Amino acid sequence: MCYSAQIRADYAKLVRHYGATMSLEEFSRLYTFDPAKKRPKTPKAMDDGFRGARTDAGRDIVAMIQQWHAQEQTGLEAELQRQHERRTVAQAAVASKPTQKARNELRIAGNRIERAQSRLDDLQRSQQLPRDNRIFPGMYAPVLVAEDGRRMIKPMRYQCRLPDKPARNDVLYPGTYNARRDSLEGYWRGAFGHRHGVVVVQSFYEHVPRKGLPLQSADDESEVVLEFQPRPRRDLLVACLWAEWEGPEGRLLSFAAVTDEPPRDVAATGHDRGIVPIREAHLDAWLNPDPTDLAAQYRILDDREDIEYAWSEAA
Repeated sequence: MCYSAQIRADYAKLVRHYGATMSLEEFSRLYTFDPAKKRPKTPKAMDDGFRGARTDAGRDIVAMIQQWHAQEQTGLEAELQRQHERRTVAQAAVASKPTQKARNELRIAGNRIERAQSRLDDLQRSQQLPRDNRIFPGMYAPVLVAEDGRRMIKPMRYQCRLPDKPARNDVLYPGTYNARRDSLEGYWRGAFGHRHGVVVVQSFYEHVPRKGLPLQSADDESEVVLEFQPRPRRDLLVACLWAEWEGPEGRLLSFAAVTDEPPRDVAATGHDRGIVPIREAHLDAWLNPDPTDLAAQYRILDDREDIEYAWSEAA
């Protein structure tokens, strides 16, 4: 299953190339600042995509993102101070009596300092890095859907919660960021044939068995994370299902990537599932499904290109 991907978060290109409209109302709802709540998990590229906004709605979103950044920065600075103090105490303890507990304290404090400083640097950095586009389950991504016959871009969480499922299912069934093809008319029947979307992806990541792979890494773990990139480099339209959920916790838009038998190059590494990129010629038919003709949707999933993938060990 696809647990991570490099998304396309260049809004101008998405709008221009796919003839789509940004749902600024949905993006504004996502980014609405509330100091009593946790900030939404969004990749840096998705936040930075609003820089230079020319409309009032876009500038309002930028202001809300900056509020979230300021709140997070304050929290990170406080965390750094706590962990620096913790490390100082641990260093003194190790120097006087090097117990395992003291060494553990020193290690934990160092790790947390590194993590907090890295995140703080990201908030303050303007230069784009490839990892800024990467999403994991629980993070938001721009999803291309159809609404009233128009292509729309909406922010959705990468882990789908169907309307008839409770919020606790996110924890009980953490794998619901992927929709297996053989379950589309089972668990996913409320979305399949009704609410389809695509995520524009530049590459994706999979956990694969290390055994048998010609890797330079000396890591002894049984699995390794590989990044798969299409050759030649291009965007992939990854088939997705999406849902709108409402409950005591509020309103949630979320999606899952459709998965099937892996393409040849992915299977060769030992992985047993793969995302399903659809042809751009099928985009409107996929985004506007006829629930009485599911066979047509299966034909779209079957009519895929024979894409060559190059893989490398993820950084």
